[in-house]
Amino acid sequence: MATDGFAVRDRRVYPDLPPAPLADLVTKAHEAAWPVWLDPGPRMLRDVLDLSRLQAARALAILTWLAEGQAPDDITWLLSSRRLTGPRQDRMYGEAARLPAPVLNLVVANWTWVQSTPHGGRVTAPYLAGTAYPDDGYAAAHAAITLAQIHERHPEARPALSVAWAACRTAADWCKAAELRATHGGDAPVFAYPRGPDPVTTGMRPWISRLLKLV
Repeated sequence: MATDGFAVRDRRVYPDLPPAPLADLVTKAHEAAWPVWLDPGPRMLRDVLDLSRLQAARALAILTWLAEGQAPDDITWLLSSRRLTGPRQDRMYGEAARLPAPVLNLVVANWTWVQSTPHGGRVTAPYLAGTAYPDDGYAAAHAAITLAQIHERHPEARPALSVAWAACRTAADWCKAAELRATHGGDAPVFAYPRGPDPVTTGMRPWISRLLKLV
């Protein structure tokens, strides 16, 4: 199976090198205003859940463009930090919905794996924080601690944080595999963790089921 931006062999995804602006967009889209201190009130948890949804949808849209080998001319709407609602939400969800099944399977594998490991917070928190604040080690460290605490204290936030991590991580790993192929030759598949048990969808936030096509 082959498309404009990747090939599939033996259920592994082999990406082509994306255009430089699209590869740069992957890094830029990781930047997000994750909290850098723990607020015991409910507002911070709502903000983290909203930001998880934005980051997941944004990364899935970019994965669609990576799979197609090109991005739209106008992507300013993608990078806005505003809460995801209305026509912008519909547009981003629409881009994510076009993601080919073999690529979405990588995201779902990473998502199920990180939820099945007892160290999920230690995996998701440093990655999300470190890539969100690439030039500010102080903010990245405090955000990592805050997200780890949220993951530990609020089980209801774990699926959302996990899908944000899985989508962002898959997009980054796509670029790494493509760079390896371009630099060293040969084929390099996109890395994915072993798929974990299917999570219970009852009570799951509808946006997760929709974006990952679980129902």
